[in-house]
Amino acid sequence: MTTIDARSPDEARSPGLSPVRGWLAILAVTLGIFALMTSELLPVGLLTPIGTALDLSEGTTALMVTVPGLVAAVAAPLVTVATARIDRRLVLVLLIGIVGAANLASALATSFAIVLLARFLIGISVGGFWSLAGGIALRLVPERHVPRATAVVFGGVETASVLGVPAGTLTGDLAGWRTAFAAVGVLGLISLACMVILMPKVAPQRTMVWADLPRVLRDHRAVRTGIVVTFLAITGHFTAYTFLRPILQDGGVADNMISVLLLVFGVAGICGNFLAGALVATRLWQTVCGIGLLLTAAMAAVAIGSHDVRSAAVVLVVWGLAYGAVPVTFQTWMLNAAPAATEAASSLYVSTFNLSIALGAFAGGLAVDAAGPMSVLWIGGALTLLVPLLIMVARRRT
Repeated sequence: MTTIDARSPDEARSPGLSPVRGWLAILAVTLGIFALMTSELLPVGLLTPIGTALDLSEGTTALMVTVPGLVAAVAAPLVTVATARIDRRLVLVLLIGIVGAANLASALATSFAIVLLARFLIGISVGGFWSLAGGIALRLVPERHVPRATAVVFGGVETASVLGVPAGTLTGDLAGWRTAFAAVGVLGLISLACMVILMPKVAPQRTMVWADLPRVLRDHRAVRTGIVVTFLAITGHFTAYTFLRPILQDGGVADNMISVLLLVFGVAGICGNFLAGALVATRLWQTVCGIGLLLTAAMAAVAIGSHDVRSAAVVLVVWGLAYGAVPVTFQTWMLNAAPAATEAASSLYVSTFNLSIALGAFAGGLAVDAAGPMSVLWIGGALTLLVPLLIMVARRRT
């Protein structure tokens, strides 16, 4: 699969926008998506203290990851179609505002039902925001800067999942899980202010309709391949990653070192994101295969290896590099697969990504409650191993 310009004639850059203003807008969107994805994944690092405080099992507490994932999977195409005629800046601002309010509600919640309602609202924001932000670089920066700007935007996704989570975990360990949710809520409101100030109006230039979704699947084999690959990689990753804290605890890692290890994972993930950004222009399918193989190797190493801090850190570097490469690589695949229908392809990708988060957390919860934390590593590794196999089959057919 070769790289082509993902911009369609309907997605011309906003007129009169200077490169500096465009890059400031890109940074505002990146901060927003960082706050958004940190909100979705924050319970991963706080699973044990939240469950203890609310008297819930780890499997039940994982619903805090499952619910927004399921809702986001539905919201991605719904929001994209429902807001097709509305200024993209206004939609993004409203969605990030919901994130700020919902996290503050979680911090003040008196019952698990209220927490799940807040997580439901976060799911709506995740699906809609990410679906629209996926191709926003096409509208904000010059054509030659689009690949770099896309990597920066998806650096926000990756930084959230691998840096925002450990930062939230550390905050929760020091000041309580409610404080961690409140901090992310405030971050969401700061993101809202930045987008209001720095983003120009981004008027929709092509109206997406429901028929675009099945059409892009039917007409583009590479889109279908990308959907399946995304499902396997993300479901496999989150089946195991959601329960990384209890896995490390069961392996003997001290509780106060887990946030440090998640931070190591995060730094490696940021490096993986920008490394993939440099590779996908010329080695896209090889990068996808490498992601699947490294994820599988990392999960297997955690399952069979020792769990002292040093060995765990080495394995988490590999895992972080692999997962860090996922967002920009898979988004690039989808944009290249359907260059004339980027919003439809992006909404399907975001929907699949978040559905996979939900299914991974749910399946992992069942496995943990039935067979213990280590079981999820083998399940997750088996799924990610299918990624390079599928790519090889797809290339042979092509």
